[in-house]
Formats: sequence, C-alpha cells, structure tokens
Amino acid sequence: MNDFQAIADRVELAALQAEFTDAGMTHDLDRFAALFTEDGRWVIPGVEEFGSRAEIRAGIERLQKLWQYFVQNAHPGVLELEGDTATGRTYIQEFGLMRDGNSYANYALYHDRYRRTENGWKFAERVYEVRYLDTTPLEGSAPA
Repeated sequence: MNDFQAIADRVELAALQAEFTDAGMTHDLDRFAALFTEDGRWVIPGVEEFGSRAEIRAGIERLQKLWQYFVQNAHPGVLELEGDTATGRTYIQEFGLMRDGNSYANYALYHDRYRRTENGWKFAERVYEVRYLDTTPLEGSAPA
C-alpha cells in the first residue's frame, strides 16, 4: 500500500467514526445501520449485543426511544491499517436523560474493527467500554 492510500484510508475511517455519532444524534437509523457490514457486531457489554445490520437497525431504534435527550461527542483515537481491514479506538463523551428520569454522563471508548467493502470502509465490530459513569441528575434540559 502506498502512502497516499494509507492517508485516504485514514480519512475515510475518521469520516466513518464521525458519521456514527452524526447518524445517532440526528436519528438517521437507516444510515446508522448502513455504517456496519451486513454481519457487523455492535456490543454494549451488560446492556445489548447486536450481530447483524438488521439487528443494529432495530436495536438503535429501540434504544433511542428510551432517551428524552442524548448527546454524544466522539474524539479520534488510534488507527492501525492492515490492508482491507483495520482496528482502532474512538473516545466518547456523552450525557443524556432517559424517559424514566435517570441521568447519565460518561466517558467511554469504542474498540473498533473495520473492513473495506465495495461501498467503502464499514464497521465490522464496535465494542463499547465505559471508563467513567456519573448518574447524578443532570441540572440542564433540552430546549423545548
């Protein structure tokens, strides 16, 4: 692989990471699921595990109905390119209020595996790991 291909791959993978957050924040559930390979896995240990694009689509729809509001910020981490596959991490900061009144603020990361497809890079797997969790009630609110 030449240096230009490696640069292009890194740009595409960074865009994929950003698009995950954007699709989730804008409730674009079809786009969210399409970021994964057909057999892609999305794992939130102790909460949910989805083993296909169809499961991911149904799962994100169900999960989003639990939140009154939810905000996620993603920060790029390490990427290791290996031809048509790659691994990496994305650092996450998020907070939100669930419809049951519980609040969450956390710092976490995704451990990612990527695969190049005919439609570009996709997530083959995203495994979520919470590093800090605060369940203190949030004082703010979402705009009306």
